[in-house]
Amino acid sequence: MKAVVLQSLVMAAAALLALPAAWAATLQISVLAADGQPLADAVVVLELPPGSPVPKPTPVRTTVQQERLRFQPALLVVPVGSAVRFTNIDPFDHHVRGRPAADGLSAPASAGFELRLAGAAEGRTGGSQEVVMGQAGPVELGCHLHSRMRGHIYVADSPWVVKTDGNGQAILGDVPDGAARLKVWHPDQLVPATPMAVTVRGDAAVRMSTGITPRQRRR
Repeated sequence: MKAVVLQSLVMAAAALLALPAAWAATLQISVLAADGQPLADAVVVLELPPGSPVPKPTPVRTTVQQERLRFQPALLVVPVGSAVRFTNIDPFDHHVRGRPAADGLSAPASAGFELRLAGAAEGRTGGSQEVVMGQAGPVELGCHLHSRMRGHIYVADSPWVVKTDGNGQAILGDVPDGAARLKVWHPDQLVPATPMAVTVRGDAAVRMSTGITPRQRRR
């Protein structure tokens, strides 16, 4: 009897191993701007239909530096619940204003957070403070002391999120088979981009056209 049960368990395990991997697809994504050119620094998020089981992304600890009157990186993508440390490397004081932003509009000044970071001058270490990103969505960064400074953090509640490189390319791995939609967000978009419906059936290349015109960045 024990031998029969053991044989049944072995056969069941073998059958499970023979099933296709449900979370193994890789999407090679190309995002294009309004003029058809590659769109760098676009955030691509894959969303499953409502009610689908979605693993929670794991929060991380990372850093945004204020250096040479810039936020570095200019666009950071993190899972919701992540801790972001803001550090001033410049020899003069900086301010950090962070507030929810979407589609070219900013939230009221009462939302978000405000920091004051001392400069790294005369042998002292620059100011540094940590903020937990507890709400999903884009966050606009600014500095009251230097108005031309601009940055963004995209806080994702999906485990499938990625930022395009300088060639407008991005790779999403471990994507489940089945129906989904791809959503694009970019710091320079003025209206919400229309999500793209996809059906994942193994590895595939996806081309996404947008109406977004990126600003010329200060070098």
